[in-house]
Amino acid sequence: MGRSTQPEGPQHYSAVKPPGSRADYVHSVLRREILTGVLLPGAPILQDEIGSRLGVSITPVREALRRLESAGLVSYQTHYGATVSQLSAEAAAELYQVRAAVEGVAARLAAGRITPEELAELRGMHESMEVAHRESDTVRLANGSRLFHARIARIGGPAFLAGHLRWIWENYPVPHTESVWQFDDVADNTLRYHAQILVALERGDAPAAQRLMAEHIESAIGERERHRVCSPATTTPV
Repeated sequence: MGRSTQPEGPQHYSAVKPPGSRADYVHSVLRREILTGVLLPGAPILQDEIGSRLGVSITPVREALRRLESAGLVSYQTHYGATVSQLSAEAAAELYQVRAAVEGVAARLAAGRITPEELAELRGMHESMEVAHRESDTVRLANGSRLFHARIARIGGPAFLAGHLRWIWENYPVPHTESVWQFDDVADNTLRYHAQILVALERGDAPAAQRLMAEHIESAIGERERHRVCSPATTTPV
């Protein structure tokens, strides 16, 4: 059964002084609201409403929307204007296949480099995720998983691989509302994979670490299709 954390509605920020440029400010607010599910996939983005709510003119709103469109978070449709993008099955499959390749190599390298202290740190992350799962905190689960994967990437590929993974996440983020973490069976399966990856890292078994990491990430493709998380109507990656 799916679980989700209900986000608060869009906030009014007109009394807040924007940091940096106004376009940066609008971009930051809208990006956060999209990724946390305040603005849901398919929801219209009305420029006048955004400008009024954030206390800015239309010009920085338009600039921010262009940047969000370039990142795949916003789409423009005829007769509808700007809407929050949805992650298609095709885009999700490509995204996870790229991640599987990058993170699989990082896990293989990490198996030969990891220290006892780093292994203990990863175990602590895993235990925190287990607690979050028992408490049905899907946001904490998703954030914990990202930290777990990022830490392995930094251990295995601090020169290049960790940066590539960070670039993928920053340029093609998956909104919380489209995360497979909201489903109990997916969380159970993912935590099992994490535990097996930890065993492979502890043993220094590089081939097993790479195989398990790649299988773990690629399994999300089938899980998204099984739970119908993606919308087939759009091919825009987010």
